[in-house]
Amino acid sequence: MKNNTIKKSNMKTIKKGIFALMAVLGIGLSAQAQEVTNNVTKQGAVGAPGADPLLGGSVRVIDNKGTIKYLQVQNGITQITNSNAGGNIVTTWQLGGTLTNETYIDVAGKAFALDGLKLATNQTASTDAKDLSTHTTSDRGTGLTLLVRDEATGETMKMKFEDLVNGGQSLQTATAGSDIVFSDPTLPTTVEKVWVYRNGAKLVAGQDYTWAAATGVTVKNVGGGTDPDDYAFMTGDKIEIHWIK
Repeated sequence: MKNNTIKKSNMKTIKKGIFALMAVLGIGLSAQAQEVTNNVTKQGAVGAPGADPLLGGSVRVIDNKGTIKYLQVQNGITQITNSNAGGNIVTTWQLGGTLTNETYIDVAGKAFALDGLKLATNQTASTDAKDLSTHTTSDRGTGLTLLVRDEATGETMKMKFEDLVNGGQSLQTATAGSDIVFSDPTLPTTVEKVWVYRNGAKLVAGQDYTWAAATGVTVKNVGGGTDPDDYAFMTGDKIEIHWIK
């Protein structure tokens, strides 16, 4: 009898320990199962199955503790049951909001594309684009800009059309018997991007004028050198030099 009493006493102690452990675990699970630190405004209920989930809304659910909750999203992941015969689950991802950290997407040789983009026609290039502007603020510019990528950092930025192609122009006055040698730091590195005109008539690149890294553009006093392309500068001739880079 004494041994049985001891065994029963031990069993009671073990059971009490198990119940206490379960109670602790239950409290922990309850704390994790419910969100009590953040308050959000409840959205209206999602429409009947098949409604567009991108319009937002809430879905009533029951968690593992039997508590009624509402699953809702505006920017993030949404899961709802659609109206297909199989009762499939439709998962959507709606982008938006503000990045809090630098974000990179590695496409790893896969195509990354945006379908359904509008075609811009008969629209002007922006001349007043603002730095760090958004489409909802009053300080935004007008017209169109280009999206470009910084190869050093991978950062996506915008650029004005006028900054994509830089150019210049210079008007020189010729002196008989002398070549015109013109240099400018914004000149391109090839003669094909330089145009030279004598009194409005275009001269021939590589023949009437040349380009060299040391001297820039040289417009020859005697163009071409042979008939019918020969000519000689007359004092006062207007030589226009145009270039893009």
